[in-house]
Amino acid sequence: MEYQNLGSTGMKVSQFGLGCMTFGVPERGDHPWTLPEAQSRPLIRQALDLGVNFFDTANSYSDGTSEEILGRALKEFTKRDEVVIATKVFFPMRKDPNGRGLSRKAIFSAIDASLRRLGTDYVDLYQIHRWDYTTPIQETLEALDEVVKSGKARYLGASSMYAWQFSKALHLARQNGWTQFVTMQNHYNLLYREEEREMMPLCTDERIGVLPWSPLARGRLTRAWDTQTARTRTDEYGNKLYESTVEADRQIVEQVAAISAVRGVSKAQVALAWITQKPFVTAPIVGASKPLHLDDAVAALALKLDAAEIAKLEAPYVPHAIVGQS
Repeated sequence: MEYQNLGSTGMKVSQFGLGCMTFGVPERGDHPWTLPEAQSRPLIRQALDLGVNFFDTANSYSDGTSEEILGRALKEFTKRDEVVIATKVFFPMRKDPNGRGLSRKAIFSAIDASLRRLGTDYVDLYQIHRWDYTTPIQETLEALDEVVKSGKARYLGASSMYAWQFSKALHLARQNGWTQFVTMQNHYNLLYREEEREMMPLCTDERIGVLPWSPLARGRLTRAWDTQTARTRTDEYGNKLYESTVEADRQIVEQVAAISAVRGVSKAQVALAWITQKPFVTAPIVGASKPLHLDDAVAALALKLDAAEIAKLEAPYVPHAIVGQS
């Protein structure tokens, strides 16, 4: 495993981060396909053994139980300062109107709750999970700046928004001397490349670390086109991301399969190799529910696709409707 700076910061992260939405109490929240603690811990341990030092979760994953599971495992398996912990704030955590969003009240409450669940005094990367249309961005940015100044977070990141929104936030933070976002965690994979139009050029220009989520398109890039899984049958949000499939998507999946057959590697390795070779990508967020998923992610780092293979993977793509920002 190699490590690189997270955007323009000096903090080093592994070449991919372990996405922890897979971990959580299945009966909590809206992710019935998550793995309970006994099944999650071995995967966290395996990731550490493979050299992964970057772990990404969110307060809303399985009603906070993802943070709890991750925090307990890392406390037992490693030293706090040797890992990079990222979490997020925005989605509802309580039924009352202030139990969600990016108001000053919501952020201050959420960061303290996340730290308690994670069992740590600080997070390395605190990310806004979405854009809050009901709160002035100035209020959000000033509150986040105070979170950093208080020592509860080392860096700030954002996720899934329009490029004009991210640009506005960067400008206002710079203008007011507030802590700026250093990362963008956005929806990006072979089946959804709309981020290449505006967001990726912006991140390159601003030296923002890019941390794509769903790099395997919820597994659609790793299996036959019409295959169903337990997750696809219950993952309502994930299914909405790819419900407007077109023939071009099928062709891309078939190209992944063809290259994997020629190379003698898994489809996951091909899809992950494609995304890790993008110069604007820092570290994709890779979820894992089986040991093989982590082995594939590490193997993909050594797989170098040639220009002809990349062209075959990208050629069928057609414009898609914007999804993943709500």
